[in-house]
Amino acid sequence: MGDAALLYARGMKAFRASLLYFSDCQAVLEQDGLLVVGPDQAGRQIVQVVGSYQALAARYPDLVVEHLPGRMIAPGFVDMHIHYPQLDVIGSPADGLLPWLENYTFPHEKRFAAPEHNAEAAPFFVAELLRHGVTTALAFATSHPESVDALLGEAQKRGLRMIAGKVLMDQNAPDGVRDKTEQSLRDTEALINKWHGVDRLGYAITPRFVPSCSAAQLHGAGELAARYPDVWIQSHVAENTSEIAWVQQLYPEARSYLSVYEQFGLLRPRAVYAHCIHIDDEDRALMRATGAAAAVSPTSNLFLGSGFFDYVNADRVGFLYGLASDVGGGTSFSPFHTMLAAYYVGREGQTKPGVSLSPQRLWWQHTAGAAQALGLEGVVGNLLPGCEADFVVLNPQATPLLARKTAQAGSLDELLFALIVLGDDRVIERTVISQASLA
Repeated sequence: MGDAALLYARGMKAFRASLLYFSDCQAVLEQDGLLVVGPDQAGRQIVQVVGSYQALAARYPDLVVEHLPGRMIAPGFVDMHIHYPQLDVIGSPADGLLPWLENYTFPHEKRFAAPEHNAEAAPFFVAELLRHGVTTALAFATSHPESVDALLGEAQKRGLRMIAGKVLMDQNAPDGVRDKTEQSLRDTEALINKWHGVDRLGYAITPRFVPSCSAAQLHGAGELAARYPDVWIQSHVAENTSEIAWVQQLYPEARSYLSVYEQFGLLRPRAVYAHCIHIDDEDRALMRATGAAAAVSPTSNLFLGSGFFDYVNADRVGFLYGLASDVGGGTSFSPFHTMLAAYYVGREGQTKPGVSLSPQRLWWQHTAGAAQALGLEGVVGNLLPGCEADFVVLNPQATPLLARKTAQAGSLDELLFALIVLGDDRVIERTVISQASLA
């Protein structure tokens, strides 16, 4: 049996379109490309072949190919930080982070104790991710275990690669969202054992932020992190100056906000900290040394007036980071809106005169770079052989203005930047996960 017959027999499927993928952090655009996906020996749907259609097509003469003229196939987007229970908090006016949490976020999160609310919210949330081309997400649930079960159960049903965790918050939080220290840790361990590593799901130990967690709860979270080294950790750090002052009051002996997490054993690979705005070189070096990563959330930081992520010094010191929507402080599920906001933040960053982030780099930060920061390099966020077969079909002519602009693109940078600046959910023509085409 020849190669083509073997591919067909094994349930392979092929797509012909322009292909965007990454090699050594550099974007590659195959103008007329062939993408072949199919199962590996473990039954996972992965990329088998990627490259030039003209060079590869003759090798597989009998393989059915779906031709998508005028379309671009790109890796599914990776969202490093998003809040499942904040769907209805998007666009809520507030003077800053702490009043926004008090007046909007916590009241909304109380509702997620109810199974009927989760039953409505989880399908909407997952569908919204997929509609915007997000195929991997690291998400906060609420302090209610029911919210984790609903979110991961829905992600499992739809085939989404989802990492999520029950929020830990046993102090400085209102009734209805505040949990109890020992029970919260027992619930976390039970959820790890129930969900982590099941299908495409992962668990993240999730202290909300230092002010919401007692020392006993943070200590217990660190013990769980040591006991389960392959789970993720997620929290917030150095987002807002009022929040930082609060942490200094709680831990006056700590060198920095970030060092509090180190004190409790919560900095390591697969630890992701949202924002990392108001940090110094010692903090950056600590991130680098421990393998922890930053989830850069530009629409949220701009909306809440929190500050600007410092790309210049992050790259100078060198630590992992990637892009995130941070819904609902973030104002959109759209990776295009997030990438554009990151461009603004780079230009206005803490180190003047800032940096002009290239379109290829912005796209990498929301796909392969984010995957690397999550410890999933070579698994998601790219279209290289062996990566899971998550991708989006993009229509560069989705709107009249976008069609006019992309028709004039003379380089890959010009094409990608037009999509970043003018694109939205209308560009996502199809989201494909493991050969399943999703509306």
